[in-house]
Amino acid sequence: MRLSQFWALMEQEFGGPYGRSVAASHVLHALGDRTAAEAIEAGVPVRQVWTALCDDLRIPEERRRLADQGSPRR
Repeated sequence: MRLSQFWALMEQEFGGPYGRSVAASHVLHALGDRTAAEAIEAGVPVRQVWTALCDDLRIPEERRRLADQGSPRR
């Protein structure tokens, strides 16, 4: 997963500004008590960060991937 995909998923799930806020403030025990932003900065693979965030916030499997460009999200 690329960093740009991570941010696209964060925007899809939380909206732009709130997604950035979640990444900067929500501490993830699975990532050594770091925020998503801190973990990425420390070199943790972006997919691992996304998975930890999804698990911690109980994001359903069907929302863990980017929605198709042409189909509206339900």
